Amino acid sequence: MLMQGLPRSRARIGRAMTQRVTTRRVLALCLALSPMPLAAATAQATPAEAQAAVTPAAVSQPAAPPLRVELNKLETAGETCKAVLIVENGKGGPIRSLRLDLYAFDPDGIVQKRSMVELGPVPARKTALRQFEISPTPCAQVGRVLLNDVAACEGQDLTREACLERIEPASAKGAAPFVR
Repeated sequence: MLMQGLPRSRARIGRAMTQRVTTRRVLALCLALSPMPLAAATAQATPAEAQAAVTPAAVSQPAAPPLRVELNKLETAGETCKAVLIVENGKGGPIRSLRLDLYAFDPDGIVQKRSMVELGPVPARKTALRQFEISPTPCAQVGRVLLNDVAACEGQDLTREACLERIEPASAKGAAPFVR
């Protein structure tokens, strides 16, 4: 009806443009609501539209599974404080070596002790307990423990930076706060 006063060639161009807009809307609706294969949805689209539909899916990478490290317990043994860490590698691959750079702070926020702690190896889908000493500091003098850095991380497709991003520090009730 809109095309009545236009020459025949312009009317065809108008219909083609309308069909292109409709194709884009259908493509967007198919991608949003249907689990059908992306190739079938983009078969009717122009090459530029098909590339735009494929690019976001190709760019997004699945997030690496978290690696939970919990400061579970602090216990005094003589003049030293022993810390118990729980490492939960629930969905990740095996880790051959995981060395953390930790700092213990007193309740006033003053650094007391630096510790390099080896937590590996940690098998895939496994929880492991590791114990280390924060010496010669008594547990009453530990206000919090800081995960300063990952000194080493070795395993399937792991880098030091990737491990640092994956680690989720936590504290058990009654233990000093364990923070990043």
